[in-house]
Amino acid sequence: MLGNRALRWGTTAALLVSILIVVTGGVVRVTGSGLGCPTWPVCEAGSLTTTPALGIHGAIEFGNRALTSVLIAAVAWAIVAARLQRVRQRPLTRLAWSQFWLVVVNAVAGGLTVLAGLNPYFVAVHFVLAFALLTTTTLTWHRARQSAAASPVGAAAGTASWVLTAAAAVLVVLGTVVTGAGPHSGDSADVPRMGVSWTAITVVHGAAAVAVIALSVVLLLQLREGGAATALARRRVVLLLAVLAAQALVGVAQALTGLPAVFVVVHLLGAALVWVGVLRVLLDTHPALFGRVIPVRDVAAPERTPAEALR
Repeated sequence: MLGNRALRWGTTAALLVSILIVVTGGVVRVTGSGLGCPTWPVCEAGSLTTTPALGIHGAIEFGNRALTSVLIAAVAWAIVAARLQRVRQRPLTRLAWSQFWLVVVNAVAGGLTVLAGLNPYFVAVHFVLAFALLTTTTLTWHRARQSAAASPVGAAAGTASWVLTAAAAVLVVLGTVVTGAGPHSGDSADVPRMGVSWTAITVVHGAAAVAVIALSVVLLLQLREGGAATALARRRVVLLLAVLAAQALVGVAQALTGLPAVFVVVHLLGAALVWVGVLRVLLDTHPALFGRVIPVRDVAAPERTPAEALR
C-alpha cells in the first residue's frame, strides 16, 4: 500500500509538468521553433532526437517533446498511487487515468500540427487539448487534497461558479484565436494565419477577460453570505482575482508593446494559472462534484496486497 503522501506528490508533479508544457509550448512558438523538428514522431528522418544540424530551434522543439516523457512518468506515478491507496476512491483513480489518455491524444495532436506545417487551426486544437490535460491534472490534484469537511455553497453561488467556469473556458478558446491570428506563427517562414482581424479578436478577448473578472467579483459577493462554511471558497476567489488582475496587466502590456516574446510566454503561464484557479473555485463550491470524499484516516478497511489493489 502507498500512503496519501505518495498520491499528493504524484498529482503535484503531474500538475506542475502540465503547466510547464503550456509554457514551453509558448517558448517554441515565440522563438520560431515550431518546425525545429521538421517531422514526427521522429525529430528528423533517421533521428529520434535533435541533431546539431537543426540548431537551437531543433533543441527547443525537441525539449518540448521530451517533456512529454516526464509528464507520462508523473501521471504513471499518480495512477499507481491512486490504485494503491488503502481505501481506493474510484473517481480519483478514473481522473488519474484520464490524464494518461489526454497525454496520448495531445501528443498525437502535436505531431499532426507539425505534419500540417503549423496550420493555425491545428495549433489551436493542440492548445485546447493541453488545457484539457491541465483540467484533469488540476481536478486530480485537488481531489487528492480535498477534505470531507468542505461544505457546499448556496444555490446562487453554485450557479455563479458554473457560469464563471464556462466564461473562463470561452476566454481560453478566444485566446487561441488571438494567437492564430497574431504574428507569432511558431516558425520563421510565412505560415498562414487565421482569417480574422487580429485587432478585433483581441478586443473581444479583452472583453471576455473583463467578464470573467466581473463574474469573479459577483461570486465573491455571493459567498460573503455563506458565513464560515464558505470561507475556503472565498479565499480561492480572492486568489483568483489577484491572478486575473496580474494577467490583465500583462495582456494590456503586450498589446501596447507589440507582443514581445517574453510577455507572450508570461501571458501563457498566467492563462494556465487562471484556469487552475477557476477549477479550484468550482471544486470548492461543489465539493461532491466527483463523488463523496472518503478520508483514509476515518475509514477502517482491511489491508490489501498490491496485487489485489491493482485488480
